Amino acid sequence: MIGIFYSGFQFRFLSGISFFITLQRGRLEITRENQMKQKLFFASLFCASAAIAHAETPNLDEVVITATRLPQALNKTLADTTVLNEQDIRNSGAADVPTVLRSLAGVEIAQSGGLGAQSGTYMRGTNSNQVLVLIDGVRINSATTGSTALEHIMLDNIERIEVVRGNVSSLYGSEAIGGVIQLFTKHGSGAPAFTASAGGGTHGTQRMAAGFSGEVESTSFSINASKVKSDGVSAINPQLAQNVNPNNNGYDNSTFNAQVKHAFNVDHAVTASWFSTQSNTSFDTSGSYVLATDLNNTQDNIAKMSLASDDQISEMWHSQVRVAQGTDDSQTYTNGAPAYRYKTQSNQYAWQNDLKLAEGQQVSLAAENLGQTISSDTIYTQTTRNVNSLLGGYTGEYGKQQVQLNLRQDSYSDFGSVNTGLLGYGFAFTESWRVTGSVSNAFKAPTFNDMYYPYLGNPNLKPERSQNDEVGLHYSTNGHRVDAIYFDNRITDFITLNSSYVATNTPLAEISGQELSYTGDFGTKHLKASATFQNPRDTTTGLVLARRAKEFASIAASHDLGVWNMGAELRYSGARQDNNTATSQTLPSYTLVNLTTKYTIDQHLSVSARIDNLFNVDYSEAYSYNTLGRTLFVGLNYLQ
Repeated sequence: MIGIFYSGFQFRFLSGISFFITLQRGRLEITRENQMKQKLFFASLFCASAAIAHAETPNLDEVVITATRLPQALNKTLADTTVLNEQDIRNSGAADVPTVLRSLAGVEIAQSGGLGAQSGTYMRGTNSNQVLVLIDGVRINSATTGSTALEHIMLDNIERIEVVRGNVSSLYGSEAIGGVIQLFTKHGSGAPAFTASAGGGTHGTQRMAAGFSGEVESTSFSINASKVKSDGVSAINPQLAQNVNPNNNGYDNSTFNAQVKHAFNVDHAVTASWFSTQSNTSFDTSGSYVLATDLNNTQDNIAKMSLASDDQISEMWHSQVRVAQGTDDSQTYTNGAPAYRYKTQSNQYAWQNDLKLAEGQQVSLAAENLGQTISSDTIYTQTTRNVNSLLGGYTGEYGKQQVQLNLRQDSYSDFGSVNTGLLGYGFAFTESWRVTGSVSNAFKAPTFNDMYYPYLGNPNLKPERSQNDEVGLHYSTNGHRVDAIYFDNRITDFITLNSSYVATNTPLAEISGQELSYTGDFGTKHLKASATFQNPRDTTTGLVLARRAKEFASIAASHDLGVWNMGAELRYSGARQDNNTATSQTLPSYTLVNLTTKYTIDQHLSVSARIDNLFNVDYSEAYSYNTLGRTLFVGLNYLQ
């Protein structure tokens, strides 16, 4: 029996394990009557979900791009892939990308404060700079840190998110040790229409967005703008750190996105797009050199420009040429005076050719060039890098069998060439059940901070390398999908700082674990569940990697009731260490409950609401940093 006690009430979910969840002084606590591990609770939830996955519902298969760089049905992918479509994003009621990613298998987010505060994204236990983020296929990461500031990307301008877990450097090059998160901005289709939304909530949060999109003859277009502002909370807890300014740390974000596509005929089209998000984040610092009256803020600009030509050369040959630029520009101020600035500009050129050899068999050949330049008030010993890449891929279906092969070579101007590859195999032993397996390797190039930061950089660094093996069991039919994955990822030449704070290569990590996920519809009822059990460890010390839990899980359900849609999410994270040293602080486990609802007034107008952390649980994702506590947001949405 699983029971939740709140205000004298008990709620029973399923039989088999005895757990009691109680509200104690604002904390939602889980205790175990039979001393079994908490993760069994979530495994049971998953099994219960999977057991009912035989209900007859319409087929909900989706086409994805990220898993192979070729269009492929989601239930045919060999890589472990999750899709959040436009409806998922709209129903979530969430403001930013990190909020919706937190519920996915294998994905952890650690944020140092409230909305807009610096965050880390850990996929399958890897570091933030070992996860590649793309917007419409374009890199936007910082070349100095190697990571992407996902906390500044608001969902009002995002139409779709595809998440591929596991080594895919053979498709995308550096950073894809843990996987790839690809964000697709809104595009135009159908009759021209106007959309708008506005709302407010806890901590003085305000959100406004407007868009106009559609098709006129052979041209489609989409123009969207959004504004998000919040007073926030004090980012750092002064009881856990010294000399902290107790003021609230607010956030301000303005985003603009535009896309236009013109089709000259059915075989030839050109697409131009622009995305820009500008933010101003207040943050806290602490330490003996800090004044408790200090005011700190960072102004960030993340932008993407792209021009692409898609051409169907023949019945079997599709070609795309793309010229793009990604920008990450960050300027920090202390008490109104400029403190430091780091800007990355990534110029990208790509030519991809997809060849259909036969029904169910495709080959992809591509050449890419990446030119990175950094600008900073810090004097780096080198400020430019050039990368030339060649890659090829094959996907084939042979009756019940599937094969995927990818090979890639990346040649860096500053440290040489790296070769990566992937071999995947799948076998469908019934129409609904299939087994998959893959072996792959990946790498992450040293950042400019690693190699060229004054006095602390090491120009002799080697790239980090990874070897990943995984097997999976999948069930998919009638709109229901179940995935069970085992993975083992071994990372060598990991880049860390030595006792003199100089970057150096060391053997570091092995990450093994299991992911379980389920999604399905039962008429007007919708259910999603995921659970991850992993062991991300430093092989030298045996310690768990920083800010990564050994188990975390979520289960979400929603119900359409006429003009109402109501949903609830339960999210759990196990205990984590704030750093991987012998003196690290332990971050306790936590369980959160979130609620969403939407009321449809008519075909154009709706009201939505979202409550995060319903029971106001006191928890932390990074030691000494506060989280928002219970929050409420209510919005009004218009769709022409």
